[in-house]
Amino acid sequence: MSLSSALSIAQSALMNTARQTSVVSRNVADASNPDYTRRIAVVTSTAPGARSVDIQRVTNDLLFRQNLSALSAYSGQNALYSGMDQLDVSVNGVDNASSPSTAIANLQQALQLYATSPSNQNLGSSVIDAARQVVRSLNEGSQAVQDFRTQTDSQIDTAVKDLNSLLSQFQDANQAVMSGTRSGTDVSDALDQRDALLKKISEYVPVSTFTRGDNDMVITTGDGTTLFETIPRTVSFTPSAGYAAGATGNTVYIDNVPVSAGAGGNTSASGKLAGLLQLRDGVASTMQSQLDETARGLITAFAETATSMPNAAGLFTWSGAPAVPAAGTLVNGLASTISINTAMDPSTGGNPTLLRDGGANGAAYVSNTSGGASYSSLLVAYGDRLDQPMTFDPAAGISATSSVSDYAANSIGWLQGMRQQASTAANAKEALAQRSSEALSNATGVNVDQEMSLLLDLEHTYQASARMMKTVDDMMTALLNAVG
Repeated sequence: MSLSSALSIAQSALMNTARQTSVVSRNVADASNPDYTRRIAVVTSTAPGARSVDIQRVTNDLLFRQNLSALSAYSGQNALYSGMDQLDVSVNGVDNASSPSTAIANLQQALQLYATSPSNQNLGSSVIDAARQVVRSLNEGSQAVQDFRTQTDSQIDTAVKDLNSLLSQFQDANQAVMSGTRSGTDVSDALDQRDALLKKISEYVPVSTFTRGDNDMVITTGDGTTLFETIPRTVSFTPSAGYAAGATGNTVYIDNVPVSAGAGGNTSASGKLAGLLQLRDGVASTMQSQLDETARGLITAFAETATSMPNAAGLFTWSGAPAVPAAGTLVNGLASTISINTAMDPSTGGNPTLLRDGGANGAAYVSNTSGGASYSSLLVAYGDRLDQPMTFDPAAGISATSSVSDYAANSIGWLQGMRQQASTAANAKEALAQRSSEALSNATGVNVDQEMSLLLDLEHTYQASARMMKTVDDMMTALLNAVG
């Protein structure tokens, strides 16, 4: 081997070591960045020496796809569970203190006490106060549900805008990858950025990807709808200013294809958008229906009856009074309009004794025809009706045959059951997302100890190359001296 060849090999080795050292240093510097993928300098031997020819990212497509899927599943589940927590407190209060079920239980107690001493007008007023609390819980609960739907609608709008922004950023990153690939330059940073954006996009909708020539990536949703191909596809949504009971929310469209809402406590929703749609049009709407059915049950239970006369709204009335709502048929928004019959409400000049005697709808409905102050039959009958089965609309999601008091309690049970399922599923899906992320990090992330060990090896290689150059330099000096 000639001295010039030896010198060339030593120089090449030094340059190669410097390049490898730079890569290792970059790995160590970005070790804490969750979106950074470890780089390796691929070295090939070429005469008269060795040189680094490429910098590659350590990737694992299978683990990355699993991580995207887990992120989507957890995001949808977490959106559902968090929303249900908020909805529960808004409607029922802490420990169900302001729930219709609690208010109805208090009404039953006041009614029973009044029945034991029907001549006590203070007890009659207490029943009206308890009934007023029932009305308040239904009115405010209904308002809380619709406010929640409006807030969720706003969150959907924000999520759609965020998703469109991410897709626009993805287009820039994808173009950088393609341009770098065509020119043969290092595209590691652009690939990292593109993968990081994919993770964020997967939190909104489930994604599936495939790569074409020049590293051009195409994104589709879980159901095959194109989300990105060369350019972002439009994600559209028209928010609503407010909601009323029974109103259906607007649909989210991806490339003119509607996004489906999730279903169930362990939701089928994959991605935040599907979870929010389930909250707005599934959970919240069902809860509103249950409030409306509870209100209808109360109006029916306290309706005044008379021979050869239609039943008429009694203690509880509504916009369709004096008629009583049809049995077993949901009336949208009834919980928001139910009120106390002014004929019995002392705060509006009414007489509470009409609850004991009957007659709020005229003389034909008077039950206490003798006018006895100790008459309690009607009060007892009202109390019994609260515990007697009646028919409810099955569209409200719980038992179609139940007493009013049980129905209100079952409504709480329905939500708590859904919350429990959602909580368990959220914990499981969060764990899966974390495990998949850890597995991906272990396979493609940076191990600082490993990098430092490699850095030490490179230091030894550098020292050996430097000694080789020193030896060649000494030999050439000696040769020149001998010639001279």
